[in-house]
Amino acid sequence: MNQIAQFQKEVEANIAALGKDTALADIGRDFMLRSANNKYTYNFTWLGRPIIQFPQDVVAMQELIWSVKPDLIIETGIAHGGSLVFSASMLALIDLAEATDVGEMLNPALLRRKVLGVDIDIRPHNRAAIEQHPFASRIEMIQGSSIAPDVVSRVKNIAASYSNVLVCLDSNHTHEHVLAELEAYAPLTSVGSYCVVFDTAIEDMPEDMFLGRPWGRGNNPKTAVWEYVKDHKEFEIDQSVQHKIQITVAPDGFLRRVK
Repeated sequence: MNQIAQFQKEVEANIAALGKDTALADIGRDFMLRSANNKYTYNFTWLGRPIIQFPQDVVAMQELIWSVKPDLIIETGIAHGGSLVFSASMLALIDLAEATDVGEMLNPALLRRKVLGVDIDIRPHNRAAIEQHPFASRIEMIQGSSIAPDVVSRVKNIAASYSNVLVCLDSNHTHEHVLAELEAYAPLTSVGSYCVVFDTAIEDMPEDMFLGRPWGRGNNPKTAVWEYVKDHKEFEIDQSVQHKIQITVAPDGFLRRVK
């Protein structure tokens, strides 16, 4: 076994051990709960735009995108646009890595990869900031409910032109809405790629944490994931991701399409 393979084997053993460390998992959940009091995830940006994610999840998404090398990333939920910019920058890096010469790197017509964002309310100041960003040429936005038939139809029409698709769901967090998003968009995920469902951690948080919200324990993205994968064997929950990063808003939310 060469040194690279040996290192990878050690990493896999490390991740497996982390998955069994329940005490560490408890510490991670406690950190998430305590840090929420100061809106910890609101304090980070990606290339100048608020991303509103745990840094661990950002690193995990970087690994998935680099591994899958999608030509289209579909995201529901835009907020300040940091995730769109992150995805666009990752796609730009992939194009850069695959370019055969400088002319190809600089010719926008040859750079097909892009990110498609959907949100029911793209606020004017956020839209303006996204459209003025250096990576705006790789970003397309649709305003409307992610589960509205006309919006779903538009997304599917766009996705039909791409061969390798990764999906991220991060909008309304009720069971009913996320399940409808999964039914609409998970099938667009390419085999070997991922459909990532964010904020499944709601199921693991105290019941009084989401007072005034339409979601909570028993009614959230994780319960939607559990119901979806029960009837869709083409997807498997990749728990190695959450075991590796420990602190994540998406436990059981990294769905890998296997067939």
